[in-house]
Amino acid sequence: MSTLSRTLRNLRKTGIKDALHQMQHQGDTKWGTLIGQDRFGNKYFENLQDELPLRTRWVDYKEYMFEPSQIEPGWHAWISYSVDKPPTQDPLLQTGVRPWELKEHRPNLTMSRAAYKPYNTVKPKLSAWNPVAAARQ
Repeated sequence: MSTLSRTLRNLRKTGIKDALHQMQHQGDTKWGTLIGQDRFGNKYFENLQDELPLRTRWVDYKEYMFEPSQIEPGWHAWISYSVDKPPTQDPLLQTGVRPWELKEHRPNLTMSRAAYKPYNTVKPKLSAWNPVAAARQ
């Protein structure tokens, strides 16, 4: 969380609605320039003047329950400072999908019904106990 003066300054710049949205989703108020939006509806921002180094770029996810795998590969490269230009301005990232990449981006499916479940090929180490009781007389 940031200082009170920084929070109030960003509240004044963004407005009360956006500041409350940021506090609910990010836990901090930030102000910056909207760089772009991906096809999932995530918004990407940058502020080079007021933010700390390597914290100048951030994403506002469309969904409340988000995870980092919901970022497209081109935007992930930009937000992690691997490239300087966002995918909207970089001609290399605008050329399309490389042959080894998936055609459609898939989010992480862990802890969902569509998660990968491997087939068990190992013989069980324990066997179930089947009691054998003599007949009562």
